Amino acid sequence: MENKEKSKAESQKQKQEQNNSKKRKQVFPYGNYKSYYGYRIGQGTDEDPRMKVFRKEWFEGKECLDIGCNSGIITIQIAQKFGCRSILGIDIDSDRVEDAYWNLRKTVRTKSAGDKPVKTSKLKDQDSADNLEKNGTISSNEDTKEISKEPSSLEQSDLINIVSFKRENFVQSRHPPGKQYDTIVCLSVSKWIHLNWGDDGLITLFVEIWNLLRPGGIFVLEPQPWKSYESNRHVSETTAANYRNIMFRPEQFQEILLDKIGFRTVEDITSGLTGSKTGFNRPILTASFVVLELLFMIMTSCAWLHPWLIAALKQI
Repeated sequence: MENKEKSKAESQKQKQEQNNSKKRKQVFPYGNYKSYYGYRIGQGTDEDPRMKVFRKEWFEGKECLDIGCNSGIITIQIAQKFGCRSILGIDIDSDRVEDAYWNLRKTVRTKSAGDKPVKTSKLKDQDSADNLEKNGTISSNEDTKEISKEPSSLEQSDLINIVSFKRENFVQSRHPPGKQYDTIVCLSVSKWIHLNWGDDGLITLFVEIWNLLRPGGIFVLEPQPWKSYESNRHVSETTAANYRNIMFRPEQFQEILLDKIGFRTVEDITSGLTGSKTGFNRPILTASFVVLELLFMIMTSCAWLHPWLIAALKQI
């Protein structure tokens, strides 16, 4: 009898520990939220609101790159709406890349069946918005690796041939010489690079993008405001330390891109979403996504890059 009671007590203790483990808050140090689009786009919404300000000429027939693609929903929408020649979505989290391929296959199957376009809320991103910072996994800093697509009868589909995804740490990767893109998008990612790799990481991001763009190419950037940095600075010891040492604020990005990196023009295209609140109803991160507060369209030129760029920027 005593052994049974002891066994029962141990079983209850194990269950309690399991429950506590599930309830324990998990952290997303790179912004690699599992339910990012569930937060960003309201249930029943067909299209990411940011698509409203994107221009067809940036993407149609172009080779494109989406840095920090998460579960790939906006990557797929860009390909569908604008007819890219190709678009590669990269993300630091292999789980999100797997989600992206799942969403791609789901979209292709639906399209092939002749159904209506899949609503964003129907894709694999449906965790409750309330769990945005409570569930998910922490991605690792392992070397870049590509996630292969599973065999499918839909391999001949145009969308499958146009859209691809890869696990990559963009800041720490070596990009093949000669590989360039016509359009690069970087949406709500710069803060996480900035917090994890500091000012040097941010400048590396901008320089690498500049190098990867063809002459006349387009860079679409959505930086988060400084108050968002404050809200997320404690997600890891690294981010906390970098936050204290950051010298470049988001309001300086335009000057850096124009005067130091070598971009020719910067245009604020946020006005196209004035008054729109769709998909921006999560109070915890509202400050991060205040109707694309700083969404820029950036055009490249044949301007210069100095080897002492980062050191010079530190003197600003």
